Amino acid sequence: MTKFTLLICVALFGNTLNAAVPYDHIHLTANNAEEAVNWYVKHFGGSAGAFNRGDADRVEYPTDRVFYGDLSVIFFEREPTGGSVGTGVDHIGFSMPNIEQITASAVADGATQIGGFVEFSGMQIAFIEDPWGTKIELIDDPETRGIHHIHLSSSDPDGALMWYQNIFGGEIVQWKGTLPAINYSDVWLIVARANGEVVPTQGRSMDHLGWAAESLDDFGQTLMNNNVDFTMEPRAFRGIRISFIEGPDGVRIEVVEPN
Repeated sequence: MTKFTLLICVALFGNTLNAAVPYDHIHLTANNAEEAVNWYVKHFGGSAGAFNRGDADRVEYPTDRVFYGDLSVIFFEREPTGGSVGTGVDHIGFSMPNIEQITASAVADGATQIGGFVEFSGMQIAFIEDPWGTKIELIDDPETRGIHHIHLSSSDPDGALMWYQNIFGGEIVQWKGTLPAINYSDVWLIVARANGEVVPTQGRSMDHLGWAAESLDDFGQTLMNNNVDFTMEPRAFRGIRISFIEGPDGVRIEVVEPN
């Protein structure tokens, strides 16, 4: 099966196929995109780069993203209106060994450690906040390296996870036998119950999540079948097509059609 799943199958047959729409990117906000890119490469690996589809052979785009295989972390160059905590996306996670060493290096380079080192399901974890306000979980999970998970915060965790399954497919499983989650392109989507009010992600340090659909027209049919509307209808952008929808708890979501 190719990376870009045919969404028409989901529209016609529903979740019985469990066809997961591929995950594509995490879009963060920083007042200097290139500095943020270099910071993430230094501490979490990946490769610094720029937009490289569509008209990239004719236009030289600035360095604004880190590539982790087929996935990327991209930065809007603007001042964040607030951190990720308190929004519908509480934090993102990276899996790597040497958690204590990585945490110390990041803290020495502008990050803030949140709490101490703990063990979870036999894995060491730590939490930090990057210099622009995004909360990051560092976890030593040898089964999944690189971008590991996206941890949502919701007043209705079960309902939120079912919404993502209805829109993007996938199977809800018990990750490590402890937390309900869906795997998209080797990235775990996990939802926890919010402690208090949840505010929208747009403009915050964690601005939006991104999936990649083979056809936005077919994806639009999936939305219609689930009574969800585009907040920005599909349109051409840099030789590709992009669109936006809003998920539960004000999570802004971009869905791109790469080709």
